[in-house]
Parts: sequence; C-alpha cells; structure tokens
Amino acid sequence: MKRFGYARDPVCVIACAGYATNRWLLPAALRGAFMRNYFSDLLLIPAALPLVLWLHRRIGLRSADSKPQWSEIFLHVVVWSVAAEVIAPHLFARATGDPLDVAAYTGGAIVSGLIWRLG
Repeated sequence: MKRFGYARDPVCVIACAGYATNRWLLPAALRGAFMRNYFSDLLLIPAALPLVLWLHRRIGLRSADSKPQWSEIFLHVVVWSVAAEVIAPHLFARATGDPLDVAAYTGGAIVSGLIWRLG
C-alpha cells in the first residue's frame, strides 16, 4: 500500500494554497459572499485533516500511513463542527454558530474523501 503523504498530499497542498490565496492574496473587494463566508470552511478537512492525522501517527493514535478512512474523516467533521459551531460561540464574542459552516465542512470532507479513496 502506498504511504499517505500527509502535508505533501496534493489535496492538502491545494487546499492550503486555496486558503492562503483567499485569506491573504485575494483582495476583499473581489471576494463574494461565498468566498468571504464559506470557502475556508470548505477547505477545513482537506487542509487540516492530513496534518492532524500526521500528529495522530506520531503520537501513536494512528497505526498506519494509509489514506484517511471515511470514519476518520467524518469523526473530524463532527468534532470540528461541535467545537466551532456549538462550543466556540459560548466562549468567544466574535464566534457565531452557522449550520451552513457545517454543510461546508461536510462538502469539503466528501469531495476530499472521494479524491483520497479513488486516487
């Protein structure tokens, strides 16, 4: 079985580049509502999950260097959704819970999961 590349995985690299471009290079005036509000949420799983799984591998929570499994992908969607959309609004004044953010996390998870599983 081919080892998963973690931070070198093309899906992760493209997602991180998309996030950086949207966050720091694309002028705010050129960003529509989707780019301002949901694009980064769509990239959460493909950008962050490989790095989290690498950490899990280093500390022994993950036993193999395989591509992300559906169970790992959706576990992290649930954990990040609860943390960001349920808990964070109670802890931080600027945080708001938005069900569309969860939809974006899920959409990004499904697309990246299909690419990882089929690629």
